[in-house]
Amino acid sequence: MLPTRVQKQYNLAVYNHNAIVGSRFRREPADSTLRYTRWANGLTPAQLTMQIYTSNGPTVVMPTWFIHRSVFNRVGGFSEAGAGTPEDLIFFYNHLRKEGSIIRHDEELLVYRYHPNATTFSIHEETIWDLRVKEIQERVLGLWESFTIWNAGKQGRKFFRSLLPENQEKVTAFCDVDVKKIGSFYTYEESWKKIKPKVPIIHFKEAKPPLIICMKMELTDGVFEANLASVNLKEGIDYFHFS
Repeated sequence: MLPTRVQKQYNLAVYNHNAIVGSRFRREPADSTLRYTRWANGLTPAQLTMQIYTSNGPTVVMPTWFIHRSVFNRVGGFSEAGAGTPEDLIFFYNHLRKEGSIIRHDEELLVYRYHPNATTFSIHEETIWDLRVKEIQERVLGLWESFTIWNAGKQGRKFFRSLLPENQEKVTAFCDVDVKKIGSFYTYEESWKKIKPKVPIIHFKEAKPPLIICMKMELTDGVFEANLASVNLKEGIDYFHFS
């Protein structure tokens, strides 16, 4: 912890008994997890409660958490299921379900050391995937009548297959930029239905909101980000990030 951490986070938490108070951080070594660090430190206050379904986990990283005792009591503490349990993500989601808020102090108040034997790497990716899918279905998709999945590739199709049947039926299209996919269909062969569901694949410019975006940021030299900006959609209303 940096010398002023406790005082500065206490100053926020003492007036916010319903909040997880995090902070920005710096990595050690400095060149580790660069994309993750930029994401976590760069989120806007609004995005702290919007980008909660991505594979990055909680939008304020657990080592920076500072909470009032009432937050802990209201959630009921951390999961004691043992090794392989993403107890921080479970606590984070339960906190939000109980209408808790998320605050981040915008100074770097913690040095977050990276090492390959960290406990976080013992948690299976599918365990976290299942938690994320369950949460976005209950908090977002259950409120929508229809939606589009942005990404007709591996991640988008996996997301579709992971949905409950009633939410699969809400998917009107996949959208993409790949000309080899656009104009074709994704057929869900594993469906229990005799007539297998077929979902059209369209160009992203033709997609009608709302959308679930199954694209990772910062992997296309800015092309995806430019495409998303070009359609003038509002995050948290017209779309949510999932990957």
